[in-house]
Amino acid sequence: MSVGYLELLRENRGFRQLWLGQVVSQLGDWFDTIAVMTLVLNLTGSGRDVGLIMVARFLPSVVIGPLSGVVADRFNRRTIMIVSDLLRAVVVLGFLFVRRPDQIWLIYALTVLQLTFSTFFEPAKSAAIPSIVAERELVSANAIASVTWSAMLTLGAVAGGLVTGWFGTDAAFVVDSATYLVSAALIWSVRFPRRPTREKTRLTLAKALGITDTLEGIRYVRTRPRVLALMAVKPAWGLGGGILALLAVFGEKIFPVGPSAATGIGVLYAARGIGTAIGPVFARRLAGESRTRMQTTIGFSFLVGGVFYAAFGGATNYAVALVMLAVAHMGGSILWVFSTVLLQQGVEDNFRGRVFAAELALLTLTMAASNYLVGELLDRFNFPPRMVTIGIGVLFLLPGLLWFATARWWNRERTTTAHATTQAGEPPVASDAALRDAATKIHLSSD
Repeated sequence: MSVGYLELLRENRGFRQLWLGQVVSQLGDWFDTIAVMTLVLNLTGSGRDVGLIMVARFLPSVVIGPLSGVVADRFNRRTIMIVSDLLRAVVVLGFLFVRRPDQIWLIYALTVLQLTFSTFFEPAKSAAIPSIVAERELVSANAIASVTWSAMLTLGAVAGGLVTGWFGTDAAFVVDSATYLVSAALIWSVRFPRRPTREKTRLTLAKALGITDTLEGIRYVRTRPRVLALMAVKPAWGLGGGILALLAVFGEKIFPVGPSAATGIGVLYAARGIGTAIGPVFARRLAGESRTRMQTTIGFSFLVGGVFYAAFGGATNYAVALVMLAVAHMGGSILWVFSTVLLQQGVEDNFRGRVFAAELALLTLTMAASNYLVGELLDRFNFPPRMVTIGIGVLFLLPGLLWFATARWWNRERTTTAHATTQAGEPPVASDAALRDAATKIHLSSD
């Protein structure tokens, strides 16, 4: 039986502390995002430069992603998250030194550093969640994480826009730095269960560099079609990630609010946040938590996102545009949560860090490419922002159609495994999920 949201937060102290860390750090992140976009627009006024900032945010995961997954599977995940938070707290203060257009390179460099440390944080966090919650709590835990991300986007975007507009970008960067310190303190208070000892093997150069573990992870995914399909969900959504750069342009030129671009950008990001908050809660009530229904809902979510992004691009009424944007992001948040839950359920602990790191790397690669392409279409080829947005909406329809068309292929893993077990006449054994559920209960009772 599934667990309610408040029940999970009330009874599971480890998850509650991790969640509180997410609340404060992501609130600061949106202060930082709005401030960086505003700073770039104030210094250059270029849509291409905004697109390049988004590329700088996504690039570290592509380059560092494989290594971060190996680190998450090899070392203490709690320590990884704490160190990442502390280093990010220092890096974001560097934005305070950017004052002139010729210093735009410093924004790119600091953004790459900040997101490099985030690349180590996120796989460690995603891989750690199943170790502090029971399997029946996984959907609730990930839904809470998604709703929190959305709520912090809504509050952070609006508050970040107002604070940046009233007090300048420096105030937003100081707030972001402080929230990373609070997050590190909260994660430090979490007790994670001890992980199984890894088998000791002879140290080689390839193993020291993480190449051996990376290749092992590739072989693991290659033999599991469903894991591969689920890993492709977020990267496919990332193909339309250029919408993030477009929201900055829409907030400045098409739907401005007040004298500062930051306010208009903040309102659009807030609408995005409201949609992502509603999506997983709505989908959980409508589709339930069975694997089959979650898989089917992922395909429909792509279609919803595509239709409503196109509608947002064509909307001329501000209120209608905000609603279309919110509904489009409902689709995005649903496929995000359901694909995460299905991966957490289907991937063994020793491979989970590498799988989530690879997923993040692929996601950021498609997001970076999409944002760069959007910047080029806007600045070099002078495409209207509305036309580009409608094109992104149409693009989102393709992964949804492909998901349904290939379902029979990647679902064969379940049929083949079940048939092989029956033929062998093996007795039923406790699943990894059941064992993890029991271990978690013991851990929580001692907490």
